[in-house]
This record gives sequence, structure tokens and C-alpha cells, in this order.
Amino acid sequence: MTTVTLPTVPPPPESQDLASPLPPPGRYTVAPGRSLVELTAWYGPLPTLRRRVRLISAALDVPHEGLEHPRFRFEFGGRALAATLVSERVEAADGRLQLAGDLDLDGTGFPVLLRLRVVRRTDDLLLVVGTSRLPYRLLRRATGFRLPWRRPATRVRLLVAAEFTAERMADVAADVTSDVTADVTADVTAESS
Repeated sequence: MTTVTLPTVPPPPESQDLASPLPPPGRYTVAPGRSLVELTAWYGPLPTLRRRVRLISAALDVPHEGLEHPRFRFEFGGRALAATLVSERVEAADGRLQLAGDLDLDGTGFPVLLRLRVVRRTDDLLLVVGTSRLPYRLLRRATGFRLPWRRPATRVRLLVAAEFTAERMADVAADVTSDVTADVTADVTAESS
């Protein structure tokens, strides 16, 4: 019996995904209607409560090369959950993002680990879907967050799906210019009459 050692050839560069799951540096926001947030209470393997939560605003700031981490900020509103989630650290690996941050409920921060899967990424778009599992008893004790008393829970799952699009400075400047032009036109028309 003989042993044959085959040379290892690295895969071609086009088959390697060397790109970061994050878009190029800049500020990205979520447009109204381009997100889904859901809060689910679980008691063991059974879901006992499922509610949609309104995403008031969401932003992603990707810094230029440096020591700063990208920063995600989600603001949730509504009766089911009124809170803010701000990332402190973002790690990227295998097309996924892992956000470590605080969920701010009534001025009290609760540590959260939100795992996001990058569904689609282009130069001006980032589509992500992710979940965070929170122990309900600890969340209730630390922040005072409560579910209805008829809904037992051992954990709470927060599901976030959002489409971040690049803020274009040219678009912002065009909007400001058109507003100023409309104001000046209205002033000139009022003065001439």
C-alpha cells in the first residue's frame, strides 16, 4: 500500500468571499416600511405571545478605516416595546454580523447580543435579518419590562429585519435647494403682488 500526497491548490480568487459583510463607509438609514420587528415570548418550546413592534428609526454608521467599530442604532416604539438598541461592538464573520450592545428600557441598559445575517449587500444597500434571545426573568428584574400576566415566559425573542440604504449628500442637498427655491419663489411672488 502506498500513500500519495496531492498538492493543495487554493481556490480561485473569484470563489473566495473576501469582502466584508458591511457596506462602504458612510451613513445608512432604514426608510419607513422597509423593516419588520417582532417580539415573541416563549415558555419552554411554546410561543405564548407574538407582537409586531414599530421601528421608529434605525441607522448604521460605518466609519472610514480606523479603530472605530461600525455603529448600529435601532429605536423601537409602541405598547409592546419602547426601547433603544445601540451597538457597542460589531464583529463580522462568514457573512454574519454580531452586535453586542445595550437595550435601553426606561433608562436602564440591558446587555444584548443580536446576531444578524446579511441577506444582501451592495454599495448603497444592506439587507439584514437577525434575532436576539433574552432571558425574561432577568429582563423583568433589571428593567421592569413586563408581559401580560396571563402570558407566561421563560425567554423573549426579538426579531429584526431591516433594509439600510445609503444617505446621499447630493440628494439631501437637492432637497434643501428645492425647499429654498420654493421659499424664495413664494417670497418674490408675495412681494410683487
